[in-house]
Amino acid sequence: MSFSISAADLAAFHEDYAGRKDSAVLERAVTKNGVKAASFDWHSKADNDQHFSIDLSTGNVADQKQSGRCWMFAALNTMRHDMQQKFNLPEDFELSQSYQFFWDKFEKANYFYENVIQTANLPHDDRKVAWLMETPQQDGGQWDMLCALIEKYGVVPQSAMPESYNSSQSREINAVLNNQLRHDAVILRQLVQQNYAPTRIDEERRSMLNNVYRMLSYAFGEPVTTFDFEYRTKKDHEFHRDANLTPTEFFQKYVGWNLDDYVSIIQAPTKDKSYHQTYTIDMLGNVVGGRPIKHLNLPMDEFKALAVKQLENGESVWFGSDVSKYSETKLGLMALNTYAYEDLFDTELAMSKADSLDYGESMMNHAMVLTGVDIVDGQPTKWKVENSWGSKVGEKGYFVMSDAWMDKYCYQVVINKAYLSDDLLAAQAKEPVVLKPWDPMGTLA
Repeated sequence: MSFSISAADLAAFHEDYAGRKDSAVLERAVTKNGVKAASFDWHSKADNDQHFSIDLSTGNVADQKQSGRCWMFAALNTMRHDMQQKFNLPEDFELSQSYQFFWDKFEKANYFYENVIQTANLPHDDRKVAWLMETPQQDGGQWDMLCALIEKYGVVPQSAMPESYNSSQSREINAVLNNQLRHDAVILRQLVQQNYAPTRIDEERRSMLNNVYRMLSYAFGEPVTTFDFEYRTKKDHEFHRDANLTPTEFFQKYVGWNLDDYVSIIQAPTKDKSYHQTYTIDMLGNVVGGRPIKHLNLPMDEFKALAVKQLENGESVWFGSDVSKYSETKLGLMALNTYAYEDLFDTELAMSKADSLDYGESMMNHAMVLTGVDIVDGQPTKWKVENSWGSKVGEKGYFVMSDAWMDKYCYQVVINKAYLSDDLLAAQAKEPVVLKPWDPMGTLA
């Protein structure tokens, strides 16, 4: 049965619109100011002030600029927070995001080639192949993907590999690089389909990777292999120089984390995902043979309790959320009452978190860092968030997230295993269930 909109229907819709006494007023307000401005509720600012019972000292906020590196910024920020405390580093100290960006794109190219070869005998319109070709590589990523890069390439301070035009504005290099990868995919698929020997295919792939390395070196600069680390301490301005370090040596000496201690916890209440079970995503990653994606799914109360425990112990928390929902950037607000869309349009918009994931209304699209929480009567009421959009938004770059907003739109935290109970450690050790490439838990921040 089909339904066609008739003239009678249109007349009835017009009559309902004209019969509402506030239609003309709202039409003027929304057409002039836009939906967000017309529905903004100033109470949300008063309800979510910048005062927290637990508030970590974390230095200046970084700026990812016109790039999708939030996951990388957030992860490196958690590490620099620790470094600043250990070594009395200045407020503006940062680890090089550009260094990680280069290696991420290089490894993603190889990961793409690997998946192209594995799916080469599927038709080009197969869903897996179409998914691969839609975005061969992008700026986004996951915590485990950064760990894989660090384990292979280490880290460097930003002074050793500063930002470039293309690291700060990645649209141009992404367009050319994805063109190159799709071009290469045609060749690799043909070689596999024509039954060329694996050695011949590897030879072609190596040539392709050489080409990608050269493109990325032009765009970001070739990554450093050794460097001198120089800095003055924050309090007494004492000068330090550590000469001729490799990126791996720098990570071991100045960060010193065992990355295996940090695990991804997700909050996915959909029917297809049991709690206290681990999950991975097919064809998602960056380093071939590197650390795989692995998530432990927990109920919201356990999810938040772990974040609180880590903050109480002085460690900031990497987290992923849907920052596009009910978020006011200039004021730095993430609260469900920020915009009264339902009141403005006299409609119902509410969906459960599970339905929002299943029906594409929400998914993780941005990673930030929890640096504080306000505990009242033993329960969190709001959270302090370090963003990576510079100091001109929020309170010098810091946002406030209401606890209700976290319940609805927060999907992932990274937790030190030291804060997991024995039962949760056992759950995290389970073999992961493999999800399809397009599962919402496979989206990249």
